[in-house]
Amino acid sequence: MFEKYFDYKKNKTTYKTEVLAGTTTFLTMAYIMFLNPFILSGEFAGPEKGFFDFGAVFTATIVATAVACFIMGFYGKTWPIGLAPGMGINAFVAFGVVGGMGYTPQEALGGVLVAGILFLIISLTPIRAWLINSIPRSLKLGIGAGIGLFLAIIGLEIMGVVADHPVTLVTIGDMKNPLVLLACLAFVSMVVLEVLKVKGNIIIGILVFSIIAWATGLAKFNGVVSAPPSMSYLFDFDLGVAFTAGMSTVIFTLLFIDFFDTTGTLTSVANVAGKVGKDGKIKDIHKAMMADSVGTVAGALMGTTTVTSYVESAAGVKEGGRTGMTSVVIGVLFLACLFLSPLATSLPKEIDGAALLFVSVLFVRNITDIKWDDIAESAPAVLAMIAMPLTYSISNGIALSFIAYALIKIFTGKFSSTSPAIWVIAALSVASFYVS
Repeated sequence: MFEKYFDYKKNKTTYKTEVLAGTTTFLTMAYIMFLNPFILSGEFAGPEKGFFDFGAVFTATIVATAVACFIMGFYGKTWPIGLAPGMGINAFVAFGVVGGMGYTPQEALGGVLVAGILFLIISLTPIRAWLINSIPRSLKLGIGAGIGLFLAIIGLEIMGVVADHPVTLVTIGDMKNPLVLLACLAFVSMVVLEVLKVKGNIIIGILVFSIIAWATGLAKFNGVVSAPPSMSYLFDFDLGVAFTAGMSTVIFTLLFIDFFDTTGTLTSVANVAGKVGKDGKIKDIHKAMMADSVGTVAGALMGTTTVTSYVESAAGVKEGGRTGMTSVVIGVLFLACLFLSPLATSLPKEIDGAALLFVSVLFVRNITDIKWDDIAESAPAVLAMIAMPLTYSISNGIALSFIAYALIKIFTGKFSSTSPAIWVIAALSVASFYVS
């Protein structure tokens, strides 16, 4: 049945190759089942009121990932893509929307749902191509790097390498703490495994150093298998504040990040998979965008943050994955992990922080493609990069970078040659600082 539906012969692949590719991609992105609930629950900050429930998010993460992968597999059909709740977006929702702005998890999920529906609408209209072509590449790269630096400071804080300071704001943490040292070694091991091209380097680093922490009595081991926690956020979203001025900024940020993250990921995977034609157009990208946007809506309904395409999918493509069967395999493997919640709660927060720090590196390394020889392009990109971690807000970084970009174009006499999309986003960014 699968052979006929996915047409292995036409796509120059086999069932065995697709299973291998799906397994490879799963190993490279399996860390999300542990990190997503960890971040959304505010676990490292202690039992602070208002954050998401760890168990509910753990189950929602796995189910939403599987559903999104199945949608991509059976609808996208020629796209070997893995999808899951996006890193960066989850941190923005946890620390910015819930922890910072004071919205409830249900209200935050309402914002994610609206952003997903808007993404779906955009994917059905010419607005998609207009937006993709309107935002300068350097600005996209700067925002992506800024998200990486935002994740980095959170990761370092969770690891214990960075601590608060009343005068300098931040300072070095307790480097004599065995768990902090273990976390540092975990980060180094993930980098080394990446250099050695070992698949699943993040999940291997998490598990190996967690085992060391358990064996030495530095962390508590809660077991491996149990019944999955209930999905208490299933259809439990609140649209009551979705259309207020304050939440509109949140929705715009969610939509912006998801849209351009998805576009960048699909473009990268398309290049690896040979899906870019001689005319520069990507075959069937509209199907992939549709599947991604539907996955976001499904994720919000199930109780987790924005589901998006993962660039780690390129690992499976390099193993020969060429059809949606790869996505189906990824989804099945995630579902098989539904019963691992005790293991998820056993992972030391410092080790989770090391994984988050490694993920941040993957975001930041794209700065090499910024147009450094044109300061009018690079300056707003750098502003986005430094504003996100220093204001502890992805939305503030995006807003400041677009405002700066627009002003630079005005005062350098390039108003008429700048896309209207820049002026619209810049105006919305200015408004975002004066609404609540």
